[in-house]
Amino acid sequence: MKILYIFPHPDDESFGPAPAISAQLRQGNEVYLLTLTKGEATKERFKLNVSKSEMGEIRYREMLCVEKVLGLTGMTVLDLPDNELKKMDPIDIEEIIMEHIEIIKPDILITYAVHGISGFHDHLVTHAVVKRVYCQMKKNKQKYPRRLAFFTRKGEVNMKGKFRLEASTEDEIGFIETCNDEDMERFRRALDCYETYREVIEASNVKEIVTNEVPFEIFGEDLKSRLVSVTEDL
Repeated sequence: MKILYIFPHPDDESFGPAPAISAQLRQGNEVYLLTLTKGEATKERFKLNVSKSEMGEIRYREMLCVEKVLGLTGMTVLDLPDNELKKMDPIDIEEIIMEHIEIIKPDILITYAVHGISGFHDHLVTHAVVKRVYCQMKKNKQKYPRRLAFFTRKGEVNMKGKFRLEASTEDEIGFIETCNDEDMERFRRALDCYETYREVIEASNVKEIVTNEVPFEIFGEDLKSRLVSVTEDL
């Protein structure tokens, strides 16, 4: 099966979903990543005394490290404006995403849940445009993608780290990827690729918060019970 993760920023793939990505690759799936921006607007650039353009290239090089550590089947990093997706015409973003889907022809799309976990605007925009693209392609009776899943958290809202972390209810979760020690080690190594984000990673407590059970919502399907794999029944 082909799985395409779509996120707005560098490190979105590593702040939580990385163990599941590793597990899904280990299970024999092809896993691709589309990142909409280079994350150039981060305030970390001021510490490095670099321009937005320079910061974007630094973060892109860090993503090349992540691609290698996780063993992604393929990765594309676009250059849409970081922290400004809300200013763009959403139709333009949808068309860009649809063009990429036409190339990959994934069976499954995965992006953020509606709350974006952290609530960042780029996360919320990405959720909305990916869902709109999926619904439009289903309406057009295209053979792919066949499933839309949302990366999420379960449990209570977490206020202990650097960010307020939202969660989905037990009823909303349609699948939980159970990851092994190898997957968790790749997750930690992927985070370590982001050398310029080391302080943020430590302040977020992400290495402690993320467990070996990564939850997902499944969109638009009448599930009788939770799936045993993200590819079940496809």
